[in-house]
Amino acid sequence: MADKKEKLKNLKKELEELKKQKEEYLAGWQRSQADLSNYKKEEIARIGELLKYSTEELILKIFPILDNFETAEKAVSKDLKDNEHFKGVLQIKAQLKSLLKSLGLEEIKTVGEKFNPNFQEVVKEVEIKEKESGTITEEIQKGYTLHGKVLRPAKVKVVK
Repeated sequence: MADKKEKLKNLKKELEELKKQKEEYLAGWQRSQADLSNYKKEEIARIGELLKYSTEELILKIFPILDNFETAEKAVSKDLKDNEHFKGVLQIKAQLKSLLKSLGLEEIKTVGEKFNPNFQEVVKEVEIKEKESGTITEEIQKGYTLHGKVLRPAKVKVVK
């Protein structure tokens, strides 16, 4: 009888140890599952960020084309602005800008705004008594942001 009680006591002890072991394994498995889930979320976010800015290099290569459109539009005479061929060229510019906007590209606002060194670069300071110091008077070259990140600062003239 004492032998059976000892066996039963040993079996209960072994059962308790196995329960503890099971709890440890279960907790470890749950931590692993949570770690894997967190890793997947982090990877999805990282890939999303990469994709968000994946067009950056292409857009940078398109800037000279946009600049040439801007230069052509500024340089054309008033009588030529009504020309159907020139209107077609301006339509191509508008389509290109629309495409770039759909990719997240935004123009940096300049003329009339207060100078912000995070978005603009001063190329010349001018004295105008009627305007407040630091106000942008002219845009020399357009600046752009991609999803809030500055790709190219605007080059501007500001009031001294």
